[in-house]
Amino acid sequence: MTQDLDDRMHFAIDLARRAGELGLKYFRDLENLTVESKGHQDMVSEADREVELFIRAAIAEAYPGDGIVGEEHAAVTGKTGDVWVIDPIDGTANFVRGIPAWCVVIACARQGETVVGVIHEPSTGETFYGRLGGGAFVNGRPVRASSAAALTEGSVGTGLSNRADTAHVAVLVALIMAEGGVFYRNASGALMLAYAASGRLLGYVEEHMNAWDCLAGMLLVEEAGGAVLKADPKTVLGQGTQIIAGGKAIFPRLRALCEQAFGD
Repeated sequence: MTQDLDDRMHFAIDLARRAGELGLKYFRDLENLTVESKGHQDMVSEADREVELFIRAAIAEAYPGDGIVGEEHAAVTGKTGDVWVIDPIDGTANFVRGIPAWCVVIACARQGETVVGVIHEPSTGETFYGRLGGGAFVNGRPVRASSAAALTEGSVGTGLSNRADTAHVAVLVALIMAEGGVFYRNASGALMLAYAASGRLLGYVEEHMNAWDCLAGMLLVEEAGGAVLKADPKTVLGQGTQIIAGGKAIFPRLRALCEQAFGD
């Protein structure tokens, strides 16, 4: 099983990097990019769709029995119990405006448990990756979640979900700042989870995230020695989940603040 997970991880790393190269071609030619709105502050471009098709084709060839769940195209039901969960471009709002903070996200779940996670940021050339029980890395270097115990020691990544009450985020930000903390948002939840896994951020919180945005990053935070609010494996693929993730020492405080801000 360990070898299988290693093989899947390396396959996902290579695929994410190749998908990132494809994404960069569109990113360097934005004036010719077709962009549509899916809702309030929610966009999709032809780059999202084409990169996802590229990723799906590679998975179907390498692991033809596996399921695939992605943001832009219909889910594929598999036979093996393994499901690839992909976001071709997380941070599309940045991407279409020429802001180089976006990433390719590939996770693999086995019977509902995430076993492989890869987050590749093409603009910096950084690839964050890990597999269950194997630790977390960026470009070959091990990463560790923050050991900080106080909000004054760093920044907390804060997401803004259009599937939750946006007023809750204002409450959360106020609570963080009242304790001498700083909030950070770059409009890519997956990247902020990767930054939490690597100790760049104390943690990351968002009231609701879809599976393709968060499964890879949640695994990386745990493999980097951090803590996460556990998602329900039976519903996370279809319904998403609330995200609270960060270093183990700061996690209880982050959870308490989120309970205050988000309610039940």
